Amino acid sequence: MVQGNHLLALFSLVFVISSLMMFVVKNLILGGWTADAARITPVRWIAATSVSVAVVTWGHKRKSLSTNGALFAIIVGFCLTLAQYSFMACLLMFFISSSQATKYKSAIKKKFEDNHQEGGQRNWLQVLCNGGVAMELSLLYLLDIGSVELPVDFRNHYRSSWLGMGVLGAIACCNGDTWASELGSVWTSGDPWLITSFKRVPRGTNGGISIPGLVASVLGGMAIGLAYMLAGLLACSAPDLALAPPQWKVILVAGTGGLLGSLIDSLIGATFQFSGKDARTGKIVEVKRDGVIPISGKQILDNHSVNLISSIITSLIMPKIAINFGL
Repeated sequence: MVQGNHLLALFSLVFVISSLMMFVVKNLILGGWTADAARITPVRWIAATSVSVAVVTWGHKRKSLSTNGALFAIIVGFCLTLAQYSFMACLLMFFISSSQATKYKSAIKKKFEDNHQEGGQRNWLQVLCNGGVAMELSLLYLLDIGSVELPVDFRNHYRSSWLGMGVLGAIACCNGDTWASELGSVWTSGDPWLITSFKRVPRGTNGGISIPGLVASVLGGMAIGLAYMLAGLLACSAPDLALAPPQWKVILVAGTGGLLGSLIDSLIGATFQFSGKDARTGKIVEVKRDGVIPISGKQILDNHSVNLISSIITSLIMPKIAINFGL
């Protein structure tokens, strides 16, 4: 752990110095981003650098991130903050709330989940699968729109709204699914239903759904939407907000995204992710082997792959949902 702290500190120092050099080159030599003449201000660059390093260091000390997960998370946080403060707010809400959800009643989850992580520590692969889609969309936002705050308004700002709702969908999907898995499994003592057959299956089975889990997925998505809305209200200009539709609808859109992402994740997990019960320990496992009683799914994808595919699908659907909500 001490070696990990030293590595993170060294990387953070190199990252801060590199960030400063990139800012000087981009703004003083090359003239900034050219998307809509929206230059990256010093305040934005400093915020993207310092907030990412500070939050990730805090998460690493609390063992919510492994060392390699923290290194990748700094880059993800930097890209999202550079594009829009609303993206940063969503990422912070996801990181904090999902980590707490994973730690919630951890002792109970260990009784039926063979791969449950004590403390919810996330490695680089989990950070990539949960934040990679949002990071890619934020980079597209930077290249197409620039570093600028705009409300969700498909009538006046179609491209920025489409990309923004894509980012929202990707993060709402991940948070909704995490809340459904981590909270839904301990909010009830009953066994869930398998989404493909609606037969009762043991808790911890991939593709299992329950009423508390579905409620948790909606709440998890709404938490992301609340963060997006509040950051937008604080950062967007008054004239843009005056022309835009009511931004509280973003919360409803994100709640729908959390539910949709959780259902997509469950459907893919029940079909392409193996679940079986270890006859010796009674825990749910994801690998076929002797002594494991099959429950559902084929051993094609793992949990990381399912999360990544679900976030991609949800991010592509989310702009259409937002339009239907009148944004």
